[in-house]
Amino acid sequence: MGFKQTSKTTLPLALVVLLIHLTLLTQCLATRKLASLYQPPPNLLKYHKGALLEGDLHVSIFWYGKFSSSQKSIISDFLLSLNSPSQPQEQPSVSEWWKIVDSLIQKAGKSPTRILLSTQITDETYSLGKTLKRSDISTLARGVKSASAGLTLVLTSEDVAVDGFCMSNCGFHGSDAETKSVFIWVGNSVSQCPGQCAWPFHQPLYGPQTPPLIAPNGDVGADGMVINIASLLAGAVTNPFGNGYYQGPTDAPLEVASACPGIYGKGAYPGYAGELLQDPTSKCSYNAHGVDGRKYLLPALLDPETSTCSTIM
Repeated sequence: MGFKQTSKTTLPLALVVLLIHLTLLTQCLATRKLASLYQPPPNLLKYHKGALLEGDLHVSIFWYGKFSSSQKSIISDFLLSLNSPSQPQEQPSVSEWWKIVDSLIQKAGKSPTRILLSTQITDETYSLGKTLKRSDISTLARGVKSASAGLTLVLTSEDVAVDGFCMSNCGFHGSDAETKSVFIWVGNSVSQCPGQCAWPFHQPLYGPQTPPLIAPNGDVGADGMVINIASLLAGAVTNPFGNGYYQGPTDAPLEVASACPGIYGKGAYPGYAGELLQDPTSKCSYNAHGVDGRKYLLPALLDPETSTCSTIM
């Protein structure tokens, strides 16, 4: 039995090559198009319908340990910069940064939060010792008479150790069920763990060992505390009792600032804080102007309008 041979139309070699190139080009363009259309899941903070700290918020400070007048001024001026209509600030400003927090408050149908600096107490005798438990922070906050009317900042000096400090956190916020008040604790990390709690003003303990930035107010400890106070204040106002704005599980929530770790300017990545402003004289780095010519480095916040980490620059 033989095979019957059929005739085939043979395409010119040049035409075959051209068709192959066109096929590959089409596949390549399709891949790029799909990639350009892909958007990662948005970072959305869910509002869980709980109470927020809206309207006039009286903030008291409990200075536990020894703080210099300069350190107190750096931190107090930051709080005064959050709402300062009587003192216009250069842009980008601390008050502009705070507007991101207010946008979350207003999105929930609440009144914008206005920070009012209230009572200040200093305990240089270390009445509870130099090693504190987390419960001691609540005790100190409760000792401020105006705590029930707002929020208390408990700030510990560099020679005070607090349970979990450096090992698991640089500060935390909580609430007192008895007084229905909210408090924040932040420690001065300059002599205990600046690479963890004062970065980028100190070389990081882990990761890329990039040169540290110069602190905007010349105090690594106090300027580092401002970063942590800013982050926790934004979290406390928008999630004071654990049922406000957050994403993720309730026992490990990501809040408006903690959802954007290590980001201070555009192009930030691990070990690099991002594009920042630099003072031509002191060479310090910052991203926000405050009252009385102050400069601060503030953490990025999750902007509800764009679902991205906003650095206001």
